[in-house]
Amino acid sequence: MSSFEKHCAESIALLGRPFADVHRWLDEFAGSKDYGFRHRHKRHHEAGIKQVIEIFGEEAGQAARSHIISDLKEEGWTEKDHFPRDEKDYIAMGFF
Repeated sequence: MSSFEKHCAESIALLGRPFADVHRWLDEFAGSKDYGFRHRHKRHHEAGIKQVIEIFGEEAGQAARSHIISDLKEEGWTEKDHFPRDEKDYIAMGFF
């Protein structure tokens, strides 16, 4: 599982800032009683990126997309697969 520190380091390399608040927001449900580590379907999709942009601004959307792609790749996703649109699509793709 990608760590908070890894996501921040990727953002620094890509965008010059860690975007820590974005990574915390995306992973807010990680380890929670209801979701455990199967939290990604909540915000790791295009609709989640739109929410990030609304909350944190346009550049933060790039940090969110990078975070989500890193996590999707851990689940077996490749660039040839479509990017999940929303929570329902994420689950339909076989991810949780």
